[in-house]
Amino acid sequence: MRPWNGSRPILRHDGRPNSALACARHLAHDRVMQDDTLRLSVIQMTPGAEKGANIAQARGLIDAAVAADRPGLVSLPEVWSCLGGDRAAKTEAAEVLPAAGSGETGGDAYEFLRETARRHRIHVHGGSIGEQGGDRLYNTTLVFDPDGREIARYRKIHLFDITTPDGQGYRESATYGAGDAVVTCRIGGLTVGLSICYDMRFPELYLALRRAGADLIMVPAAFTLQTGKDHWDVLLRARAIETQCWIAAAACVGPHRDGRGETRFTYGNSLIADPWGSIVARVSDGPGFATARIDPARGAKVRRDMPVLEHRKLA
Repeated sequence: MRPWNGSRPILRHDGRPNSALACARHLAHDRVMQDDTLRLSVIQMTPGAEKGANIAQARGLIDAAVAADRPGLVSLPEVWSCLGGDRAAKTEAAEVLPAAGSGETGGDAYEFLRETARRHRIHVHGGSIGEQGGDRLYNTTLVFDPDGREIARYRKIHLFDITTPDGQGYRESATYGAGDAVVTCRIGGLTVGLSICYDMRFPELYLALRRAGADLIMVPAAFTLQTGKDHWDVLLRARAIETQCWIAAAACVGPHRDGRGETRFTYGNSLIADPWGSIVARVSDGPGFATARIDPARGAKVRRDMPVLEHRKLA
């Protein structure tokens, strides 16, 4: 059976217009939902440990994506506000979040996300930022609606404590605590599930999100180059195929310095995959963005023709 590509991919590499983008400007202009579809842009960044510079980079890329592609939803990568540095740098960059639903003022990254949603009248999926949580930090996603209201908050459940093939060690649990809640939110006519990076290796979370009604699952990441070259596409496509959901993975790319001053590399390749597992948009090397049209009818057709959720026996 030939895969159906219901998305109109709009690939963006380096901020310069291309023919696909020129055509896209003549499409319908409803930024949130047009004919029950959602235009989504994934933002790819090369952040460091300096939060102010990272906010400026994110602002420029989001502004460019909105001007070119008119998305109703933009998504940033994991820990885009502070990547690298030592524990002290991460703690300094982390923010005490306002009580959910309070409307109170937050820190610099929190207010940047809220202001961006209001200014562009779009939904903003804030990738993840460091959240102050007493003696621990949390790797936390925030989602804002076009009025700047926080509509979802998710703490990363699975922490990255591994050794890569080249012997580099990562111990996320040395700095961060783990969340324990499965979180979804509504954006237009879609139910959107939240996850972060290493979560993608645990399909039971994605099954739980599908059972919670997810049509689209967000996977912001700072995936290592060592693991990304072999596992990134495979895992994301598998999660799309298994759940029959759209997958949107905004990623960090390129070098950053760790707490010992050593250079580490993230893989990039931010992408959007459809519920058949086809990659319909991808960012090239370096900072940039890619945009695709998320059509819930595509997921509905895949689920109707192959009702794998109803066929499950052991989970």
